[in-house]
Amino acid sequence: MFSGLGDFLSSGTSWAFFIFALLAIGGAIFMISFTKVVHMVVAVALTFISLAGLYVILEAEFVAFVQVLIYAGAISILMIFGIMMTKHRQGEDEGPKRPWHEGLAILGAVGLFGVLFYAIQKSTFVSSGTLDAGKDNTLEIGKLLYNVHVIPFEIMSVLLTVAFIGAIVVAKREED
Repeated sequence: MFSGLGDFLSSGTSWAFFIFALLAIGGAIFMISFTKVVHMVVAVALTFISLAGLYVILEAEFVAFVQVLIYAGAISILMIFGIMMTKHRQGEDEGPKRPWHEGLAILGAVGLFGVLFYAIQKSTFVSSGTLDAGKDNTLEIGKLLYNVHVIPFEIMSVLLTVAFIGAIVVAKREED
């Protein structure tokens, strides 16, 4: 556990965590702030890649690889295909500008960060002792995925296929 801010800032892993966390949060904020859909997809991809960096720091390399492969790659490409297949009106009028909304959002984000930072610093984390660093975690994940959780895995693949077909049908209706 960290004894203070000085110990936190002296660790390279902590700096990497801080940078990846800021990139992930920044990408999420940009995603909801941008008005152009393509910019939103790029911001989401930044968030996905930053989360993969956080997984690497947590020594979950397989999950980081899957995060990049599935989310940053496939989902982002799927979103771009969805954008290309649908029509978007350019130059839409925005609602009335409210500058104090941005200030309140920034204040809320900084406050939330402060509360979370304080809570993490004051928490005591108990080691479960179940991680065996010499064990092949990817093999164990594969065994669980294809033995215990095979039905939910297959249901998710069918749902993704149905969602993609639904997007094509909606795009074709807009053309007509």
